[in-house]
Amino acid sequence: MSAPIFVRRFRFVGILTVAAVYVLILVGGIVRSTGSGMGCPDWPKCFGTWVPPTHISQLPANYKEVYTAQRVEKNKKLAAKLERMGFHQVAGDIFAHPTQYIETDFNPVKTWIEYVNRLVGALIGVFVFGTVLFALPYWRRDRAVFWLAFASFLLTGVQGWLGSLVVSTNLLPIMVTIHMGLALVIVAMLLYAVDRSQRGREVVVQPVREVAGLAGVLWVAVLLTFCQIVLGTQVREQIDLVASAANYLDRGSWVEQLGNVFRLHRSFSALLLVLNLYLAYRLYTLPSRRLHGLATAILVLIGGEILAGVVLAYFSFPAAVQPIHLTLATLLFGAQFLAVVAYRQATKLRRQVATPAVVA
Repeated sequence: MSAPIFVRRFRFVGILTVAAVYVLILVGGIVRSTGSGMGCPDWPKCFGTWVPPTHISQLPANYKEVYTAQRVEKNKKLAAKLERMGFHQVAGDIFAHPTQYIETDFNPVKTWIEYVNRLVGALIGVFVFGTVLFALPYWRRDRAVFWLAFASFLLTGVQGWLGSLVVSTNLLPIMVTIHMGLALVIVAMLLYAVDRSQRGREVVVQPVREVAGLAGVLWVAVLLTFCQIVLGTQVREQIDLVASAANYLDRGSWVEQLGNVFRLHRSFSALLLVLNLYLAYRLYTLPSRRLHGLATAILVLIGGEILAGVVLAYFSFPAAVQPIHLTLATLLFGAQFLAVVAYRQATKLRRQVATPAVVA
């Protein structure tokens, strides 16, 4: 029996939205790898207009002083709020950051790269709002699907606000890290909403026996990948500082100047490789085509992720590989999360089949 039309519509819109979020992550990686994060010194406009300038002659002679003053004023208010909330360390870091009073030179290419990133972000907002509208029929069928879509929409708004803080704090590391972490949370919520919306179509789900400890290991893999991505944002911050100090020259020496965070990030990848190889092996032993497919995806993604990391570390951090490295990591996170959901659903179905309802 085919699924109701509203189920198929929500699935299509949900998958489209998830794909768009991954495109935004890729574009964000391009922004970071090209050093375009401060291509627009204000938010949501860019140099005070909705259509960015293409030449420095369109800007006032003192544009650096103007936008630095605006950013500092905004950050003073932010720091005061953080102080009142008890986040004294973060509040202090805002003005301790070495680039806080430095305004980036106008570069039309970098400005438009950042502006395209913002346009894609705005489009994501439209897509996520669409998932809320198409989730309305689930208010009666499965209310959790609606609330997942609605919460994703709210968090997307928070993500936009965090984006403005990333700009105003001149790419403060803690802000960049929170921004990336929240993006992964939104991805997980949308993936789960789409998967849950298909419940009731158990004909496509093969029940499997529960393997002792496998669910816990799957969750550990998801959490460790999340931590690895967060570590990666901190490594990226170190690279930016080293590159700036070297005037973006002598790229081959950058890796030698990175600190312990980079070494931890690199060593962590070996642990993730072993863990994911084990997970894939266990998933292949289960009689489920869906779990087999997810195991294959996990292996391909972890392999590509490590290969991209090797290229970055040993071939002078080529800019084109940096967004690929990030995107593969977030895709791996998504595949692992789907494996958790699929395994849980398949084992639950097995228990239901093994324990038939008692007829009075």
